[in-house]
Amino acid sequence: MVLKWIEQQGGIKAVFTQNAAKAALIYDVLDEFPDIFDPAVTVKSDRSLMNVTFRVKDIEREKEFLAGAIARDMDGLKGHRSVGGFRASIYNAFPVSGCELLAKYLREFATS
Repeated sequence: MVLKWIEQQGGIKAVFTQNAAKAALIYDVLDEFPDIFDPAVTVKSDRSLMNVTFRVKDIEREKEFLAGAIARDMDGLKGHRSVGGFRASIYNAFPVSGCELLAKYLREFATS
């Protein structure tokens, strides 16, 4: 079923291109606001296209960020309990619209 889905999307190259674009939507905002966000991976070529991990630099605002995400029906952003921070899992079938919404919220949070 997964292979059929990949074929329906235009093949592996098309899925890779879409995944790179989805990740860029989020990473671009994180990079735009280095005083607010701290991407876990700073070397751009090493960044995951599937799991975008980051922190809010002001630890005191992490709860505020998470509450705002939940209020916007964004679920599962809280990072692993032993690592903390946030993780946006944007696997192959995750919609571009979800990445756009997260990018919009990150920008709103950073400018508030």
